[in-house]
Amino acid sequence: MSRIVLKAILGFVMRVLYRPKVEGMERIPATGPVILAGNHVTFIDSLFLSLVVKRPVYFIGKDEYVTGKGLKGRLMAWFFTSAGMIPVDRDGGHGGVAALMTGRRVLEEGSVFGIYPEGTRSPDGRLYRGRTGIARLTLMTGAPVVPFAMIGTDKVQPGGKGRPHIAPVTVRFGEPLDFSRYDGMDRDRYVLRAVTDEVMSDVMELSGQEYVDIYATKARAA
Repeated sequence: MSRIVLKAILGFVMRVLYRPKVEGMERIPATGPVILAGNHVTFIDSLFLSLVVKRPVYFIGKDEYVTGKGLKGRLMAWFFTSAGMIPVDRDGGHGGVAALMTGRRVLEEGSVFGIYPEGTRSPDGRLYRGRTGIARLTLMTGAPVVPFAMIGTDKVQPGGKGRPHIAPVTVRFGEPLDFSRYDGMDRDRYVLRAVTDEVMSDVMELSGQEYVDIYATKARAA
């Protein structure tokens, strides 16, 4: 119920203020597990994704978003969980495994799981090398991957902080990718890299971003 309420209210505000253009929505399967994999340019990407997709979308978020104290903390927890965020401690030694297993559980339940293969927001608007967790998920579950691109959200919230601005937004979905030809090969690092690179190639084509073949975390640290 909270998801329906949040989507109704924010969906109305979003349509009035931003009038987002959505392309290729029909490419998302109406039923069954599916992975939505796209670029990540600002904090509110997940919010726009959840609001434009007809099916509920679940994604991983930092547990600190739902552990705040007082009224503000409770409101933030309600907001993020209603938007589809599943809190995971990603800073711990097993954070990556926890995120992977959470995504696998969502897909095995037949739901939609959203993921940003870059692993973090782009530090400069370019598209960075994808991490192979996306490949592990599709090969372990058999779920198709629908690539997507967020275009213009970096103008809505430059730098991922501060009050959102009014700017045109486009959410573009590509053709579903089927990797069943690699069935049973989810531990082969060459296969994992090939699958990940194929997904990122489609994201690059959809977004029009310049591609950089290093991890975004390395670029951010530099």
